[in-house]
Amino acid sequence: MRRFHADMLHSLLCHSLQFAFKSIAYYIRRASLINLSGLAGSANSTGDDQKKLDVIGNDIFISAMRSSGRVRILVSEEEDDPIIFNEHPNARYAVACDPIDGSSNLDAGVSVGTIFGIYKLAEGAQGTKEDLLRPGTDMVAAGFTMYGASSELVLTMKDGPVNGFTMDAALGEFILTHPNMQMPKKRSIYSVNEGNSLWWADPVKEWCNSMKVPEKEGGKPYSARYIGSMVADAYRTLLYGGIFAYPADKKSPKGKLRILYECAPMAMVFEQGKQNCKSHATLPKLTCYYSRWPSSQQQDGPYDRGRPRVNPRQVWNLHGLVRRGAKGH
Repeated sequence: MRRFHADMLHSLLCHSLQFAFKSIAYYIRRASLINLSGLAGSANSTGDDQKKLDVIGNDIFISAMRSSGRVRILVSEEEDDPIIFNEHPNARYAVACDPIDGSSNLDAGVSVGTIFGIYKLAEGAQGTKEDLLRPGTDMVAAGFTMYGASSELVLTMKDGPVNGFTMDAALGEFILTHPNMQMPKKRSIYSVNEGNSLWWADPVKEWCNSMKVPEKEGGKPYSARYIGSMVADAYRTLLYGGIFAYPADKKSPKGKLRILYECAPMAMVFEQGKQNCKSHATLPKLTCYYSRWPSSQQQDGPYDRGRPRVNPRQVWNLHGLVRRGAKGH
């Protein structure tokens, strides 16, 4: 990790992040053996029931960021309020994270992950929560770690490439295995929870149905692939291309993804991991969303590509090249 734009992100913070990822991966692998499956009996700041590993992952992340000595503010999905490290008044970084995204899948052994975004505090910042209510374009680094058959770390730094690292369990280190990751221009895969389609708005239903209709006679429709863990779905989309969507619906009019520690970090990864192809529309609105200002720690963020036939607050996509002429685009 230190080879890539090391001047932009202090190496002590990088090492502390790696320590958190390795520790979380360790506990996830051993969860069933040491009775860490099931609920913790509490809810997090967004109202979701906490798993035991949610609590452990959150504690690990807090300890790692505190011990780095470089983090002034930490925002976590599992905490109601930002954590201010007053013992480090000269620390210049702020971190927003979802320690274990997709934790409802933990007991089934499905891949889960950690999402994070890192900001550098402005000169004169006093270390308050307002210092973190900034657009995603202010991030100096972002990424995610997926814990599955292997632990995969995806990291990008401002104006730099997207690099993928795989943890070598024997060495206990993340090894660069996917340098300069770029999402393929085209792949006929879509990923969305159609079990919620009853509550979708009509334009979203139309868009989803268009995925199942071949563009040309004799052609193939998009294939559905939905894991139910955003990190895992996003990682597949980054490797293979396609579309990931998490539409708002009547139950959650503003959607369920959070701007600060889910949408903005993912937007940075996919914005910098897109192929430079000016003749096609790859992520045309993701930059707009990436630059959006959160108004609170837990602000929701449904998102779409901004196409005229889809309400701009209905669908959030991470996608490669969409087929020309497809309905609803």
